[in-house]
Amino acid sequence: MKLRTRLLTAVSALPLLAQQTVAPTGELVGRARGEDYLGYNLVQSFETGYRFAGIDGNRGKYRSDVNYRNGIRLLGSNLTMHSQDGQGRYFDELVISTQGLGNDPYQSSLLRVQKNKLYRYDLLWRLNDYYNPALPVAGGLHLMNTERRLQDHDLILLPQGRFQLKAGYARVTQDGPALSTFNLDGARGDEFPLFADVRRLRSEIRLGGDFNLFGAKISILRAWESFREDTRRLRDTPHPGANLDDLVTLDRFRADEPYHGTTPLWRGNVRFEKKHFAVHGRATYSGGRRNFLLDEAAQGVSRFGFNRQTLVFGNARRPVTAGDFNLTLFPRARLTVVNHAAVHSTRIDGDSFYRQLDNGTLAGELVSFRFLGLRTVSNATDVNVQAAKTLSFFTGYRWSNRMFRSGDGLGFPGTDLDRQAYEQENTLHTGMAGVRWRPLKPLTVVLDGEVARADRPFTPISERNLHGLGARVQYKQQSLLLSAAYKQMYNFNAVTVSAHSARSRNYFYDASWAPRDWFAFDASYARLHLDTVTGLQFFVAARLVEGQRSLYISNIHAGNLGVRVAVRKRIDLYGGYAMTQDTGDGRAIPSDTREAVASLLNRAQTFPLRFHSPLARVSLRLHPKLRWNAGWQLYRYKEDFKLVVPSQDYRAHTGYTSLSWSF
Repeated sequence: MKLRTRLLTAVSALPLLAQQTVAPTGELVGRARGEDYLGYNLVQSFETGYRFAGIDGNRGKYRSDVNYRNGIRLLGSNLTMHSQDGQGRYFDELVISTQGLGNDPYQSSLLRVQKNKLYRYDLLWRLNDYYNPALPVAGGLHLMNTERRLQDHDLILLPQGRFQLKAGYARVTQDGPALSTFNLDGARGDEFPLFADVRRLRSEIRLGGDFNLFGAKISILRAWESFREDTRRLRDTPHPGANLDDLVTLDRFRADEPYHGTTPLWRGNVRFEKKHFAVHGRATYSGGRRNFLLDEAAQGVSRFGFNRQTLVFGNARRPVTAGDFNLTLFPRARLTVVNHAAVHSTRIDGDSFYRQLDNGTLAGELVSFRFLGLRTVSNATDVNVQAAKTLSFFTGYRWSNRMFRSGDGLGFPGTDLDRQAYEQENTLHTGMAGVRWRPLKPLTVVLDGEVARADRPFTPISERNLHGLGARVQYKQQSLLLSAAYKQMYNFNAVTVSAHSARSRNYFYDASWAPRDWFAFDASYARLHLDTVTGLQFFVAARLVEGQRSLYISNIHAGNLGVRVAVRKRIDLYGGYAMTQDTGDGRAIPSDTREAVASLLNRAQTFPLRFHSPLARVSLRLHPKLRWNAGWQLYRYKEDFKLVVPSQDYRAHTGYTSLSWSF
């Protein structure tokens, strides 16, 4: 697996460690087996309450991270109805589940209705409030406050039959106000604020079916996707700009960016299994088409005045083909061989033109783009040998070849004059091996290693000389579970432009134990270390700067602890603590230097920060069908690094009180 993928996977697990929420409660209310009603078994519960939040510090950062605020909510609900004899009149299964309804920033609803052997319908609806102040980017001049609504419908006819028909529909919308900036002639930095009315829509219609043919399970799906982007950026009043040292003033600005396209696609899946082998193949083809237009006009006052128009337009065909084939062999009871072959091809082919015109001087520039193609072919073989009941070995070899091709035309659209073509190919070889050992029945130990070599990496940060080591230990005895893991990945690369090295070392520890039905706890800790060094070449005031380097150091500590205690079967207590802290390399202030460029780069080498979130919850059973709940949670974020922008520190006390009930 690629280094960047593994790093992103590890980092993406941090929110799971650090951001558990105190509500909904989750304690059982009503009878676990439900009630019998008109031939159905009915299980249901509802939790209604009031959220509160007290926020000190940077409210914009809090809203981008957490965003819980005051108000009445349907914190959670669940309703299930199952036919007792499997022969309900209209349905045999009904499931309705909701969370956060009533103006929570994250809301969801789920509906499932099923009639045995006849139909099954699933609906998923979600709403997310997306707020991003982007303070470090442009000093508060960038902002987005949008709402994203998602819905997904699936209908299956004859769900238990040998032949199934499927239909589906999905729709995603995003709309709301946003603020961005625009840079004009002679201005230094993004200084002119622009209002944007965000309007985006994506939809998909699906038709397909599953059937069995000569022992093979086959799935075919036909889908049509469409996407619309109709965001407009506008400023119709003069603005002097944020830089007072220049003489540029923006009088008015307008930018229309309609971006519309459709993507018809096919998906197929085949699976065939026998005693000594199994075959699984998948294929996908999408023929995307896009039409786009950027019509931009700016008028303002500078030393010489300006009236500029920019026009970008074109169309693009984006066919994407992907497929993989898996062959699994079981020649002996203790030997398994798996071969995986895959191909992926993405092409962008069409006409794209960039035209910029200064209406005052009639000077302009025209650039056209023609073609971009990426093709990847890969093959992997894995062998697993069960040498003994408690000992097994596994090894594998992976090979992938990637080709990049591009072409453009400069100044003569529609002809072969001044056409330029580029092509580069990269091959990656990877070998891995490991052992799985169970010295004791509850104890499992796994060790693995990996070595990869690439001949022509595309970029300085691509994989070239890569090696990794890993170990995992797990002990499970009744309700006690202990596990620990270690993973390290080193990548060293040197291309014509610069050299690059990246090292990561990750440690994971988990423990959970429930010795009694009234007591349980779980804890986890992860430490993720990453340091990278990359050479830099760039321009400053039309001067090429060489010999600089980009150094980044991160030491992330993430922990989570939760304890649940039940008192006399009437009171349930829960306490937890979550933290994420990046200690960087131990310094909060960049290294002092008199050289301006080095001083600027030093500020982006390490970003130590802290995020802590303790929580406590109590649930009191007033009646078998009624509970009172209350909870408190603190969110505290603090930046220990120093930048030119104001700190985004905040502290927020949040909580709720609610009633969980069943009728």
